[in-house]
Amino acid sequence: MHVLKERNSIEYELYAPYALFSEVATRTGGEKFSYQVPTYQALKGITESIYWKPTFIWVIDGVRVMNKIQTEGKGIRPIKMNGGNDLSYYTYLKDVRYRVRAHFEWNEQRQDLVQDRNENKHHNIAKRSLAQGGRRDIFLGARECQGYVEPCSFDSGEGFYDKYGEMSLGYMFYGFSYPDENPEHNFIAKFWRPVMNNGVIAFVRPDAQSLDCDVIRNQQAVKDFVIGDNFSLAQE
Repeated sequence: MHVLKERNSIEYELYAPYALFSEVATRTGGEKFSYQVPTYQALKGITESIYWKPTFIWVIDGVRVMNKIQTEGKGIRPIKMNGGNDLSYYTYLKDVRYRVRAHFEWNEQRQDLVQDRNENKHHNIAKRSLAQGGRRDIFLGARECQGYVEPCSFDSGEGFYDKYGEMSLGYMFYGFSYPDENPEHNFIAKFWRPVMNNGVIAFVRPDAQSLDCDVIRNQQAVKDFVIGDNFSLAQE
């Protein structure tokens, strides 16, 4: 499957012993069960850990699954709110390796940061940050699942699912749209039905109006985003 490469794209390999991109429906009872693949929101957060500024928004174009999808269950003793410990079972993805392609676009809701819109500057900083393993720690869905990133070529190398054909991944969480990133200034949760084609998932656009995503939560009660009431580089 072809994944478009923009001129300000970065490509990186993401790997870790374990990952937990948890299914929201399994959290209520204290158990956690991972999706088969990373969500758009998880990859966006990882890319922001490499380099991020409020001037722009990272858009994840696609992910390539390099290793075989396999899981491992673990007994966990989380701390209870009223003291003591409880026993829960978490199902992790094991020995994960992905290749990710992403690019950034200007955050049109932050007109106070127009003077910082230097594409060449931010692209070069992002590439230097990636070469150093990112500016912040990399976590694959959960804090106990620490991972690593390094530059790569998205299409190079051999992946486990390169000749697998189409694989439907069912109904799963896509991501959030935050008040400072969309024209409606609402908090929006979206779900979708991804299909992996020869190991590659091409993500649909994160726009709230996308017909390829189901909007589950809209008009969420959140504090209005107002430029000037938030941190601004223009005031520094």
